[in-house]
Amino acid sequence: MARVLIAGFGYVGAELGRLLAGDFHSVWGLARHPGTPTPGVEPIAADLGVPRSLDEIPPALDYVFYMASPGGSDDALYRMAYVVGLSNLLEALTRAEQRPKRIFFVSSTSVLAQRRGEWVDESSPAEPEHFSGKRLIEGEQVLKDSAYAGTVVRFGGIYGPRRTNLIQTVRTGSAVFRKSRTSWTNRIHRDDCAGVLRHLMQVQPLDPLYLGVDCEPAARSEVLQWLAGALGAPPPRAVGAHDPALRTPRSNKRCRNDRLLATGYRFEYPTFREGYRALLNELN
Repeated sequence: MARVLIAGFGYVGAELGRLLAGDFHSVWGLARHPGTPTPGVEPIAADLGVPRSLDEIPPALDYVFYMASPGGSDDALYRMAYVVGLSNLLEALTRAEQRPKRIFFVSSTSVLAQRRGEWVDESSPAEPEHFSGKRLIEGEQVLKDSAYAGTVVRFGGIYGPRRTNLIQTVRTGSAVFRKSRTSWTNRIHRDDCAGVLRHLMQVQPLDPLYLGVDCEPAARSEVLQWLAGALGAPPPRAVGAHDPALRTPRSNKRCRNDRLLATGYRFEYPTFREGYRALLNELN
């Protein structure tokens, strides 16, 4: 069995830890303030931004999952989470003379800033304009430039238990979409995020980059209309591009998951319909 560190033990990390502990791996979950314990996962209280706090990471690690989050929408916080924190952890591993088989860096499809609804994959240029995507790309490069074998997984929009804001906006009749253009969305359920990472830990050989999205990019209008039908709620409103109720997306693309599927992964929730149906069943 493997020895695994999950650095950034949060929403997805806790589910990944639960899965790996169930597979009888030895798992540690690192967070600044460890929350509710996950059975089978040993908590570590440490700050990725403070190098000396990383001196007590477990020895002889086989795999590391870097899953930090910035904790706010600020450039300095993003740089600390994805660039400085990762650099600090890699340096701690080097000081301890550790050689994990692989380090996984959890990134985001937001680094792909295409705007015309293009189909994109792992070979598409990543040229983000917003600081959040730029810091993620910097973090990806830190891992690529390191002495460690690394794989980046760029997840789409993550939804799942306790992340039900979209459902609430539809239920209350406040959901809107842009009437003049199709706005494409790319999603993945939290359980599939954890499932993908668990699966990739067992795959050989691995590519350096995967897009972690489900099997069907969907127009925002389609998702909202489906939810309205499932909830028996008022249909979402189509509004103009400058309506204050409309949140303008930073990109508009359709992500392919062919490379991920080629590894043998099979989705628990292959489209938004299965995923949101499960959430609605839990809420009822």
